[in-house]
Amino acid sequence: MSNLIYLVPILGLVGLLVMIVKSKWVHKQDAGDKKMQDLANYIREGALAFLSAEYRVLAIFVVIAGILLGVISTLVETTHYFIIFAFIIGAFFSALAGNIGMRIATAANVRTTQAARTSLGQALKVAFTGGTVMGLGVAGLAVFGLSMLFILLFAFFMDSDMANGGVYQMTIVLEALAGFSLGAESIALFARVGGGIYTKAADVGADLVGKVEAGIPEDDPRNPATIADNVGDNVGDVAGMGADLFGSYVATVLASMVLGNYIIRDMGGSVDDAFGGIGPILLPLVIAGTGIIFSLIGTFFIKVSNNNAKEAEVQSALNRGNWISIVLTAIGCYFLIDLLLPETMKMSFFGEGILEISSIRVFGAVLVGLVVGGLISFLTEFYTAIGKKPVMSIIQNSSTGAATNIIAGLSVGMKSTFGPIILFAGAIWGAYELAGFYGVAIAASAMMATTAMQLAIDAFGPIADNAGGIAEMSELPSDVREKTDILDAVGNTTAAIGKGFAIASAALTALALFAAYVTFTGIDGINIFKADVLAALFIGGMIPVIFSALAMESVGKAAMEMVKEVRRQFKEIPGIMEGTATPEYAKCVDISTKAAIKEMMLPGAITIIFPILVGFIMGAEPLGAYMAGVTVSGVLWAIFQNNAGGAWDNAKKSFEAGVMIDGEMTYKGSEAHKAAVTGDTVGDPFKDTSGPSMNILIKLTCLIGLVIAPLLVAGHGESNDDSKAEVKEIIIEAPAVDITEVVTELN
Repeated sequence: MSNLIYLVPILGLVGLLVMIVKSKWVHKQDAGDKKMQDLANYIREGALAFLSAEYRVLAIFVVIAGILLGVISTLVETTHYFIIFAFIIGAFFSALAGNIGMRIATAANVRTTQAARTSLGQALKVAFTGGTVMGLGVAGLAVFGLSMLFILLFAFFMDSDMANGGVYQMTIVLEALAGFSLGAESIALFARVGGGIYTKAADVGADLVGKVEAGIPEDDPRNPATIADNVGDNVGDVAGMGADLFGSYVATVLASMVLGNYIIRDMGGSVDDAFGGIGPILLPLVIAGTGIIFSLIGTFFIKVSNNNAKEAEVQSALNRGNWISIVLTAIGCYFLIDLLLPETMKMSFFGEGILEISSIRVFGAVLVGLVVGGLISFLTEFYTAIGKKPVMSIIQNSSTGAATNIIAGLSVGMKSTFGPIILFAGAIWGAYELAGFYGVAIAASAMMATTAMQLAIDAFGPIADNAGGIAEMSELPSDVREKTDILDAVGNTTAAIGKGFAIASAALTALALFAAYVTFTGIDGINIFKADVLAALFIGGMIPVIFSALAMESVGKAAMEMVKEVRRQFKEIPGIMEGTATPEYAKCVDISTKAAIKEMMLPGAITIIFPILVGFIMGAEPLGAYMAGVTVSGVLWAIFQNNAGGAWDNAKKSFEAGVMIDGEMTYKGSEAHKAAVTGDTVGDPFKDTSGPSMNILIKLTCLIGLVIAPLLVAGHGESNDDSKAEVKEIIIEAPAVDITEVVTELN
């Protein structure tokens, strides 16, 4: 193995070291007066208490899942028991990534508030630096963890070169490495669902009673749910998003490495490169490592000097840094591909024969992935940003009541699926035509290379939201809240963009994992003319709908408890509305915590259990159809819910700044504003609970399929020994023979 691989964990460590430096800078900033610090401590303690409770439950899940993986490792030759340790490490790193984000966000929020007392530019710098800490932490942990495990597994298993049995040994390495990705995605699922239920239960309860019934401002300290609401911004949008993109990052790189191994197999194990013949496997790892550096460079270009800047200028600054990191990644990938890949490669796929792939065409696939990453940001911004036509249509419809506001928001969300789906379809088709399924996987890897930047931009939003809440609760001058509101409004758009980026990565990564699954199982495609295959396709399409319904129902149940508690406190604690008595914030925090832990279990169980049942009851080909159904349906539901919720939220915020309706300026407190608040309340669980969970549902489903694939080889139902032999033969079959002929002979 080339020494180049040792550079990758070093790049991960560089990201983590810069993260520490930037974290220390944030902590050195002024945290404001005692009241501000006390409020920030309430939020911090509530957030960490939730994480502690959630991780205790997830520790039990990790133990049970580890035992099941141990059973699989005893049944399948290509699955080594090391998959258990990789699973545990992946789960731990995913939880750690979320914890890092939580801690920096709850430290940066109050410092952003204090910075807003001086200038908008300084407030942006503090909030974005906090987001950068999270982005570098997630990317650094992912790159370091995945590359170090690969190095250790390579040293342990690989005792042959790729042309003499090395491809089969590499399959064992990558199958064990899949445990790392599975652990990361499992934690991400529960973190996203649990965090989303928590934040929206608090948010909906606070809005319905505080803003709509009592008529007090958002984040008013008299509202008993306001601390829980601010805690929720962190557990859902920070810890949940951190674990989410950590899992996406790892799954994307893993899928690319698996397909790189199949390229080497189809070339007879003889890849002409200077890296031990494993250049196609190393490429996605190196792209991920260098992406950290490119993202870091982009962060230096995000700043505003105008203290009177508006949302458009702040958004422009964030877009500038994002595009710089994307362009640098494109340039870097050109040289990396030239360095790591031979000029011509071969890859087989069922029904396609042997595909010729040139290195320059792989670079073309990289450009496809980067364009998708950039354009999905543009499309999401169009449908969710303040001042854009879709949000203005919701604003105009608010003038006639909540019903028309909701109808308009649903319409915006549904229409918003058109552009991204055409974009994804074109990207998948284009990347495949350029470089087969390896091209699709590398396109996803290139897009995910800027994860550190994407997360920095995304995490900036909830930090700014919390900063505004602290300003309101601390009763600071109105100009402070005006500055934080500008950042918060931009943050709503960047959060929607981050979710769009995550679902784009899920769509491309799922296809790469799907290709690896089909190749590994030896099935000759997915034939929907078979009754069981078509049945599984329908079941897969249904799962995201049921998952969304369960998540929405969970938010509704928890929100009802929150509403009752807030109403009780307003009624039974004299002096709350006068400001002479302190609400019982802790009770509202406790309600959200318990509800989130309880309600996250069923959606999580469905995600994990259903693909296993379909695989073992119906077979390999129906499971492939199930995975396809989950992917297509999940992508549509994710885009619809994320964009509808984001548009509703910014329509509400437009009224708070003042907006023109039918020639008249309309402000907070108007009937149209109240209708917008209702729409935003409906959209909250869309954009923060069920919508963001879809991409994890998609990837985890495909990962589970890949892990159990060795037990389902071709669905032939042979004895275990015969199955092992068939797996090995499929993996090491020489490329000179069309793979379809191999399947025919095996049958």
